[in-house]
Amino acid sequence: MSFASRDIVPISDARARLTELSDEVVAGAEKLLTKNGTAYVAIVDARKLDYYHALEEEHASLVLLTEAEAGLRELLAGHRVSNADLLKGLS
Repeated sequence: MSFASRDIVPISDARARLTELSDEVVAGAEKLLTKNGTAYVAIVDARKLDYYHALEEEHASLVLLTEAEAGLRELLAGHRVSNADLLKGLS
């Protein structure tokens, strides 16, 4: 996402405008706070943050399912590892 210049705010200014910035964020804006001219943190609506976290969990689940499927395909293809080799690989 790209930010408009009005959505990029130095932390020093944000301290005095926190309520105003928060209201803008709840209304749909996202604010990027800068420190020494560099992006530092962002203010996002709490509902969006919850959504982002749910997306991360869903992505992690999909990665695990993909890995499990790949493992099952290898097993069905006859690719197996002995217990000794498995323990050696894990250490």
